[in-house]
Amino acid sequence: MPLVVVRASVPLEEVDVAEELATADAWVTIVWNDPVNLMSYVTYVFRSYFGYPQEEAERLMLLVHHEGKAVVSTGNLEEMERDVQAMHSYGLWATLQRSGE
Repeated sequence: MPLVVVRASVPLEEVDVAEELATADAWVTIVWNDPVNLMSYVTYVFRSYFGYPQEEAERLMLLVHHEGKAVVSTGNLEEMERDVQAMHSYGLWATLQRSGE
């Protein structure tokens, strides 16, 4: 049987850059439950800001209500900072963190 040699066509440095780019987008925005905002208002915020359909907005709102929090968006750090600031402007309590933490 002949010997087959396989060579990587992508230098290792490029693979490391690709891994870095993949983790750069690993941030989430979390909305937390609070005793102030009505469930209907939270649903409205999720629909108006994120553009979620009614069913998805209600599902996320119920997660916030019953579980105490819900991940409402995922993306790079700058996008999540913008989403957190927007949630604050609507009067919701929101934070960001790396995905998977």
